[in-house]
Amino acid sequence: MMILKAKSHEQENQKAQTAKKGINKLIYLLYIVLVLCIIGYVLSGIVLLGLAAFILIIAVIAIEFRLSVKSEGGMKTLTDIIVAVVAAVLIFWLIPAAVLQTGSPINVVASCSMLPVLHRGDVVVLHGISNMSSFLALHKIPVANVSQGEFNNMINNMQNEFIEPFAYFNNSKSDISPVIDTVSYSGIGFYNLACLAQEPTARYNQCYVSNASQQASLIKYNSSIAKVVAPQANGSIVYVPSIVIGNIPIAENYSNPIIVYKTTKDDYFTGDIIHRVFAAMKVGDNYYLLTKGDNNAILDIESLNYPINSSDVLGYVIADVPYLGFPSLIIKGQIGNVPGCNQTIVRNSI
Repeated sequence: MMILKAKSHEQENQKAQTAKKGINKLIYLLYIVLVLCIIGYVLSGIVLLGLAAFILIIAVIAIEFRLSVKSEGGMKTLTDIIVAVVAAVLIFWLIPAAVLQTGSPINVVASCSMLPVLHRGDVVVLHGISNMSSFLALHKIPVANVSQGEFNNMINNMQNEFIEPFAYFNNSKSDISPVIDTVSYSGIGFYNLACLAQEPTARYNQCYVSNASQQASLIKYNSSIAKVVAPQANGSIVYVPSIVIGNIPIAENYSNPIIVYKTTKDDYFTGDIIHRVFAAMKVGDNYYLLTKGDNNAILDIESLNYPINSSDVLGYVIADVPYLGFPSLIIKGQIGNVPGCNQTIVRNSI
């Protein structure tokens, strides 16, 4: 009888070991497929691959959690998870935050607005800015002194900043395009974007912003044409290479530092923005920054993002690690097609 029980127990153990091996093989297979899906999504940008990776991440976590609870018990599993989370926060957040003097030492690039320097999915390492005046002076950022009245007038009339340069192809300035495939255009002019969203195409000339109108604004925007490199066909695009604040001309400078700033409820684009400093305005004792993505045609303020108070700057980029942030983007569900990823503005204008 004892022999039969021993054999039965041994058979049960063998079945359990066989089942465990089968589950382990399944998990390994899931990990391999997950890695392949992430790599495929990074290389191709196909949304279905990103969605598959998202589902696989959830599946792997669920299976690993269930196996851990079954083999080690719920309390031990919960303890291990807490210890792992605390260790990760300590190693990857709290210690770097103390060393780099910022509450947000790590961020992930979610757009293609900083091509070709930063790519979507890059992890950036930030250093805090303790003294904005010294930071601007160290990096030779142009600073314009602006009165409180001038600044308030601009903030109260932000729709006047919501403009973008377009090429127009007729004398009435109604046939417009941000992209130029040929050289046969009549000229370049600025158009109010809020107006363009409301006017029918035939009346786009009503949205034209004259030079005289710009002269009444604190910031005057200049326009030029740059080459655009795209997989299908190269072309040209109208963009803003320089501005004038008061009487101070300021040109785009690609050696300026890249910062990460948190947006406010009043900004058109939300979330943490990773863009290069274009210029600064000193209003009393406060500094407000103007920024622009290297792969964007216009400054952030022209997209209705307010000038950045120095207190909203999380830090400046001191290093980046390519592709490491894609799992984070997938977990957050940021797997859709992102505008601007199919083209890169060449830095030297034509």
